[in-house]
Amino acid sequence: MAGVLARIATFAIDGVDPRPVSVEVDIRSGLPAFTIVGLGDAAVRESRERIRAAILNSGYEFPQKRITANLAPASLRKAGPGFDVALALAVLAASRQFEPDPSAPVAVYGELSLGGELRDSPGVLAVAEGARRAGIARLIVPRARAREASLVDRVEVAGVRGLREAVAAAAGAELPPPPPAPSRPPPAATVDLADVRGHQIPLLALQIAAAGGHNLLLEGPPGTGKTMLARRLPSILPPLTRAQALEVTRIHSVAGLHADGLIETRPFRAPHHSISSAGLVGGGSPPRPGEASLAHFGVLFLDELSEFNRLALEALRQPLEDGRVTIVRGQRALVFPTRFMLVAATNPCPCGFAGVEDRCTCADADLRRHQRRLSGPLLDRIDLLVNVGRPVEAELRGPPLTDSRHARERVADARERQLVRLEETGATCNADLDARLVQTRVALDDGARDALGRAYTGGALSARGRHRVVRVARTIADLEGRERVTEVDLLLALSLRQRSAGEEALAA
Repeated sequence: MAGVLARIATFAIDGVDPRPVSVEVDIRSGLPAFTIVGLGDAAVRESRERIRAAILNSGYEFPQKRITANLAPASLRKAGPGFDVALALAVLAASRQFEPDPSAPVAVYGELSLGGELRDSPGVLAVAEGARRAGIARLIVPRARAREASLVDRVEVAGVRGLREAVAAAAGAELPPPPPAPSRPPPAATVDLADVRGHQIPLLALQIAAAGGHNLLLEGPPGTGKTMLARRLPSILPPLTRAQALEVTRIHSVAGLHADGLIETRPFRAPHHSISSAGLVGGGSPPRPGEASLAHFGVLFLDELSEFNRLALEALRQPLEDGRVTIVRGQRALVFPTRFMLVAATNPCPCGFAGVEDRCTCADADLRRHQRRLSGPLLDRIDLLVNVGRPVEAELRGPPLTDSRHARERVADARERQLVRLEETGATCNADLDARLVQTRVALDDGARDALGRAYTGGALSARGRHRVVRVARTIADLEGRERVTEVDLLLALSLRQRSAGEEALAA
């Protein structure tokens, strides 16, 4: 006897990208069985029991026949419970318990409970973007994620609570609108640079880092304000563009960390130093975004940098350079975006008081071991290396040198100059400049060119470091409103690249 075949569209999340999947269900006479093929993981195979219970508890009949479900293409690995609803609808359609609307193709995504309710399912924003690319105008998702899916244009979103509502939506019924945005309390007072006293050079370095998207290392004794300074960096960063906000929201949605509309502020991630390499750059089974990807277009703050596992820190080298990390698992390569600002804080030695007379208790072996934890190649990828010393008493009692509002205005003006200069290059800030763009988009005056040549010839810079110094100098010139990089800009950039940066930078 010929079987009955039904197809429902859904999507698999491959890293952070959506991949179209066609759920095909064939029902024919034979001993009752329910088989799912198509390279699904354990969560997909376990969905058989969830689907059976959900169909029965929603008032439908579960076919007592031979049921074969295929998730095509079979070459793509499928992970997670997000295929539940599509499988259930395909079973109901193949058993003639409802007829999908042929005039309005629909995609479905979500996990089912045993009672037939649709559970909160991470990754809905990625699925909605996949539906738009595939030309599918209607999308059925759990109601808890409907507002997130509705952020994507040209996709009509149905947020449903249970399987019966999903059946009605797939049959062509009018789609319920996404739930209204919840009322939000007024934002709490944020940290501000006005809280900082003294620290003229570190405050300047924060503004340079924010204006150009540069990586920053703050080094100094305990209690001098390294962490306080780093946590105030987000208060002067420019806002996300809509395209950036959508990309950040998609990554956090896939990771299961966000389900309430668009993320409008730049991420600030501060993992503990015990984090593993997979937790920092991504990995696991199935591979998931790491902290480096969760900080995309934002800040990754590593406090007590020298306490992090060296393997985890070395794993950051390629993401810092390329703006992405490639995770290979079982002949499968997944790419996670990692275009973040690295901000780190560390003590100069295990006791924290290296160079302070009569206070450092570390032996030479302790100092060497501490320095080996921070490899040269990693430090070479950090643009600004700034010493944070103890403010003097007069500075602690005096007024702040600046506040976040004024610093944010300077940073915004500098970013506007960069956007004009880098138009149609794909770069958004000076930190994105590659060697070719440094040559074509950064103009040095004669004094700056001579100073750069002397520093490189003297061995103070690697070839990578040379480009990074030029990019930082370009940002300093942007903050000052200069079209060409001057010798003063370049010398300041050079001084801020030395681990003992301090008075030299102010003198420049």
